[in-house]
Formats: sequence, structure tokens, C-alpha cells
Amino acid sequence: MEFKKIEQFVLKEYSIDLSAYKSKQLLRRVESFMTRAGAKDEDEFILKLKTDSALSKKFLDHLTINVSEFFRNKDLFLELEGKIKEQLHPEKRTLKIWSAACSNGAEPYTLAIILDKLTPNKKHNILATDIDTTILEVAKRGIYKQSDVKNVDNELLNKYFQHKDDNYIIKDFIKERVTFKKHDLILDRYENDFDLIVCRNVVIYFTQEIKNQIYKKFFNAMKPGALLFVGATESIYNYKEFGFEKASTFIYRKPGGV
Repeated sequence: MEFKKIEQFVLKEYSIDLSAYKSKQLLRRVESFMTRAGAKDEDEFILKLKTDSALSKKFLDHLTINVSEFFRNKDLFLELEGKIKEQLHPEKRTLKIWSAACSNGAEPYTLAIILDKLTPNKKHNILATDIDTTILEVAKRGIYKQSDVKNVDNELLNKYFQHKDDNYIIKDFIKERVTFKKHDLILDRYENDFDLIVCRNVVIYFTQEIKNQIYKKFFNAMKPGALLFVGATESIYNYKEFGFEKASTFIYRKPGGV
């Protein structure tokens, strides 16, 4: 099954271009959701989505893969912290940072915590974007479960979170340092002059052509000397084609700057 009708429906209804995603992975995700929804073909599934707003929302969540946690791949975030300190000099200037495809907000809040550790009480500009407006509302609330914060040291938990019942609530002074905004990596324009772009565990789902387009746009959106931090399964093997230098296994640098 190719799901051409569903692809057209999703583009019109959600403004998501499914043709940009790896077909086998996409087919599995759509097929599994259709089966759970009890639809026997595309037409029946589309009718269900049109008439059941709750199902439509669940399908959107299913497509946008909202999985995240604080300090995901902790060693890599500690390495990033060192690179920020050594190469971006946050104590000397205000950094402009983009957490792209930020999901539930754990990633940009992690960045805000790291920057507060490096430059206490200094506010840097952190933009966090995602295609899914529902998950952005979750991110803005900043309320997490124990599984979301399992990689956070107790000292940081006590300093940056309020523990209430079974929830860990990000404190306001960290929450106010992140600006959340809807953004589609494929269709929307990118802002410029970023010192750091973090985009992890997202482009792995895209075709190589779309990946290349995104990496080119990231490069153009970065200041000279800026860093790009990608996921633990997302090494950019052709990074030189886009103009990057390799700062470490999963961190790339735009030449120039200080």
C-alpha cells in the first residue's frame, strides 16, 4: 500500500509533507495506526480522521514522533557543555540558540540549565520549535515525569525543578529563558545568526535529499564559529559538502568566528 490519499490528506490537513520521510518507516507507522483505528483502507481511515478530532490528534502525535528526555545521551550533552564553554564563550556574549524539533521541551530546557551552570543568572536567547502545536503546549507547561528526568543529577533536580506529587516542574526562571514557536523544518524559513543549533533524533526519519537540504539551511542559519549538535545515530558523513568542520563525533562547526 502506498497511502497516496493519506499523504494528500496529511499535507492539506496538517501541512506535513510525508513525501520527505523515509518510505518504509512511514509505511510501518501509518499501517500500525490504521490497524489500531480499525480502518480497512485509506478512504475509511480518512473518513475516521475527518469525523473524530481525538483520533486525528492522536494520528498527528503518532506522525511527529514526540519522544524526548532531559540530557538524552548524557555523555554527549556533557561534551556539548565543554564545547559551548571553550568555543562559544557564553560569559563574554549573549548566545542565540535554536532547539529544532524540540518535542516536549526537555531538550531546550536542558540547554537552559547548561547555560545557567556556565553563566549563572545570565539570559541567553533560546528558540525552541516543533511542527506539533499540541506538544509545544506541553513544553510550555514544563511538567515532567520521573522517566523524563532520569538522567538529571540530584543537585540539578533540586536547583531547577519543583518536585510535586509524581511530577517534576521546571522552575520559572529557567522556563522564561526559552521561547517556543511552531516551525516546519522542511517548509518554513529559518532564522539567522545562531551560535548553536541542536537538532537530534529527527532527520533520521527523512530521506537523504531532505536531510541534505536541512543541513544546508542549518549551515546558512549559523554564525561563523557556530556549532551544530545532532543525535547519537545521526553522524553527518558528508559534512564537508555543506561547509562544516568536525568538532567531535556528533558536533559540527561552521568555520570562522572567534
